[in-house]
Amino acid sequence: WWVHLETLIALIKAIDHQPERTNELLGWLNKVQKYTIDHFVDSEGGELYGYLNRQGEVLLNLKGGKWKGCYHVPRAFYLCYKTLDKISKKK
Repeated sequence: WWVHLETLIALIKAIDHQPERTNELLGWLNKVQKYTIDHFVDSEGGELYGYLNRQGEVLLNLKGGKWKGCYHVPRAFYLCYKTLDKISKKK
């Protein structure tokens, strides 16, 4: 979850800083976003699962713990939103 959310942030920031690569970066953004939503999100109970196995299946039902606090997911999506908002105002 952490690597995937930070990747979403990084890709959106890369689009902001390298607009000439937008199409390429959007391709990666869509792939990472789809995997994250399809595999990490608990569509019934909300929030993101913390641990998947290599096949992308939930390994542990934990959604929080020592390394995954309640602020990590909202922070990541907020940073994505703020950067996308910044990009939209440039156009």
